Amino acid sequence: MLLANNLSFERNSKIVFQNVNLSLPPKTIIQVTGRNGSGKTTLLKLLSSVLFPSDGQIFWEGKNVKNNSENLHKNLTFIMDKNTSKKDLTLIENINFWKNIFRSKKTNDEIIRILNLLRLNEYKKILVKFMSFGEIRKLELCRLILENKLLWILDEPYLGLDKTTCEIINETFINHSKKGGMVIFSSHIKVEIQNKNELNLDEYEYI
Repeated sequence: MLLANNLSFERNSKIVFQNVNLSLPPKTIIQVTGRNGSGKTTLLKLLSSVLFPSDGQIFWEGKNVKNNSENLHKNLTFIMDKNTSKKDLTLIENINFWKNIFRSKKTNDEIIRILNLLRLNEYKKILVKFMSFGEIRKLELCRLILENKLLWILDEPYLGLDKTTCEIINETFINHSKKGGMVIFSSHIKVEIQNKNELNLDEYEYI
């Protein structure tokens, strides 16, 4: 379980949000919403230990991540709104790179099925720098399947994607949660996922 108690974050002497509480047990999906500048990306970075809160605590499996971030990272896939794929490698070279790094047990046939599902198979030999923003975003999402971690944290995963791909992502989230996984993501659009919870950061704005 991921737990956040009374999180506050201050940047340049300005409080972005204050006293945010969050509980993400297994089999749970949470969407983080809020206006631009409300701190959606910042909150996800705090939960991933990329940043640290000005006040409050974050716990993973009952232990404070401030002194135990390694255990959190072993169970975490964090996909930001900025792409991390290597632009001078082809799509399939990026996939194989991640497969080796994460020691993924996915077979080549399974990977091909994933690429076909995301309609990426025809781009296998294309350099990432020549792919569209939406195609690269779909490539980034392949990491979820390759890493096979319990906790998924994603910043704007639907950005630049067509309706069909968005529906595939919804199903992927649902299947992951049914297997005991945890998903928390930010998005400025309304996402229709059954039994999804929502955290609106506008309610935690400092006044």
